Amino acid sequence: MNDLEPLDPAYVDEILSKPPFITLPGVINVRDIGNLPSSTNEGMTTKSKYLLRSAEIAGITEEGKTKLRDLGVTKVFDFRSDTEIQKYNSAPPVIEGIEVIHIPVFKKEDYSPEMMARRYQLYASGKNEAFIELYTQIMDHGGPAFGALLRHVRDKPDEGCLFHCTAGKDRTGLMAAILLKLAGVSDEDIAKDYALTRIGREPAREMIMKRLQKEPLFASNNKAAMNMLTCRYDTMEIFLKHFDQKYGGVEEYCRHIVDLTNDDIAAIKKNILVPRS
Repeated sequence: MNDLEPLDPAYVDEILSKPPFITLPGVINVRDIGNLPSSTNEGMTTKSKYLLRSAEIAGITEEGKTKLRDLGVTKVFDFRSDTEIQKYNSAPPVIEGIEVIHIPVFKKEDYSPEMMARRYQLYASGKNEAFIELYTQIMDHGGPAFGALLRHVRDKPDEGCLFHCTAGKDRTGLMAAILLKLAGVSDEDIAKDYALTRIGREPAREMIMKRLQKEPLFASNNKAAMNMLTCRYDTMEIFLKHFDQKYGGVEEYCRHIVDLTNDDIAAIKKNILVPRS
């Protein structure tokens, strides 16, 4: 599947109409990370319709808000920066009955011209080595944001949540990876989930490209722009190995970067999993 070429619309529609994708009017790349088998907890799978991931929800319609409530979601975690929200005029929506929590992974000081130039250069290369560096930055900065969601899972096993960034790929993909690794889901299944964003983002392809054209680095280089949005299976597969080596595994990451206790981690694992039906 070529990241740089549009996908066949009929193929995209077919995949988006089936689980794990969820149709949420006004939002793209919405999917459930439930129903994935745990390789370390025999007979258990991740809980269905409890942990949802997506791209930004600023454009959610009234119908979409109703559906989100019907899905049992009580909290939305928005990992986007203030800089992104201002640049794209995409303020978090007000949704009656649902708390929308804006807790950015990157702060304003992380958007200096020098840091952004380096980040865009890495994205533009499209190389796995570049994404490893980018994803390590996200992991190093993401403790407070990821911790907010993980504590919701610890405390609210019966209240679903949705988490998102702008495209629902990088920060969102790493949050999903943390949750799934805690549940004992295999790296193979985590990488497969990550790669689904290639299809999930396709309905917004034109809008994404227009946004990227506003960035000087991408204005005259469509290939670099699309490289920024690559979501290859092997990228996540390689990063997960790096993650385990750098942080000592997901539990060590949660203890030292997210500041969770062993009891917290045990409760989160328990609340993510259900017996396989």
